[in-house]
Amino acid sequence: MHRLLRGELFMLGGFVVAAAVTIVLVMPPSIDPTAAQSTDTSSGPVTAADRDLLVKVRQAGLWEMPAGDYARTRAESQRVKEVGRLIMEDHKKLDALTVQVAKKLGVAIPDEPNADQQRWMAQLAAESGPAFDKDFANLLRAAHGKVFTVVAAVRSGTRNSEIRKFAQEGINFVMRHMTLLESTGLVNHNDLPEPPTPAPAPPIAMAADNRRHA
Repeated sequence: MHRLLRGELFMLGGFVVAAAVTIVLVMPPSIDPTAAQSTDTSSGPVTAADRDLLVKVRQAGLWEMPAGDYARTRAESQRVKEVGRLIMEDHKKLDALTVQVAKKLGVAIPDEPNADQQRWMAQLAAESGPAFDKDFANLLRAAHGKVFTVVAAVRSGTRNSEIRKFAQEGINFVMRHMTLLESTGLVNHNDLPEPPTPAPAPPIAMAADNRRHA
């Protein structure tokens, strides 16, 4: 009787120990995601969003500089040739700034464009004349629109002063490039992503607005 009871307790104890081990293996330690993704520097914390900004701006330059150079020999439109030259020169300056800020903040940045950007480069490298002009204007305009949202979001909320200055420069360059590309007259705005739908206004705000217009 006592031996059986001891055996049952042993088995129960073994089960408890096994269950505890399983819980430890399955459930990772609690980690604050923000703390894990943030690095302290003299200019403020560097977050995952800050690092992502440097990576995306770096990759944008790595494909837009060669694309701008392609325009010199492959474009038919003189305006496209000029826009390509200006974008290439601007990205050389922005790329140098990106490398400088990334080094200062200890952020690793890539040395080659991403897979989509490499595909766009290959597409442009295989084209010439009007086909090149059209695709150059539209591919680069769409890409600038995407990176603009990233730069603007980081600029509005970063806690790092170096990233804040860098993002401001990035916004200036990207806006200039979107305007240059649109100046070719070849950008199809209907193919660009639509702005996000705004959230409905609260009822109180709507009532106040209606009274103003009454």
